[in-house]
Amino acid sequence: MSAHTIYDCASLGSVIRYFDGAPKPPARFTRKVADWERRNGTGRLVKKEPPRERPTYSSPACFTLHEGDFGQGGIIVVSVRRTWSVESDLRFELVERPTIGMVRVLQDLGDSPELLHLARDRQAAERWLASNQYSRAYLDEVGADVIEGRAAA
Repeated sequence: MSAHTIYDCASLGSVIRYFDGAPKPPARFTRKVADWERRNGTGRLVKKEPPRERPTYSSPACFTLHEGDFGQGGIIVVSVRRTWSVESDLRFELVERPTIGMVRVLQDLGDSPELLHLARDRQAAERWLASNQYSRAYLDEVGADVIEGRAAA
């Protein structure tokens, strides 16, 4: 799929794989492996940004994938996110959609909501939200629109 298709069809909370089609280099070529890993990976869709028109510049629509959190002892030190333009030359694959009944914890910042957490049910989402204070967070239950391929959010 193209990046534009992911932007149009995938809903927040979906797991997306991105790749460039090149084979992974042998491990002894550490710099080439690092470059390959920057263009091949998997992440959860956490934000979609609409195109922007400003007097001095314009930017195409884009989306952000959360690839992981790193830390220890329950403290997150680094959160890895990558943002891709709909004009990206990479290929994308929808690996997994959120299932009906899951609950997204969203926060409104700017033009579009951002996924903070994806819980298996409302009770788990409420517990997570109680222990992670966000001022503009709200809950959104995943419905049938996700299964049918229509991305509501």
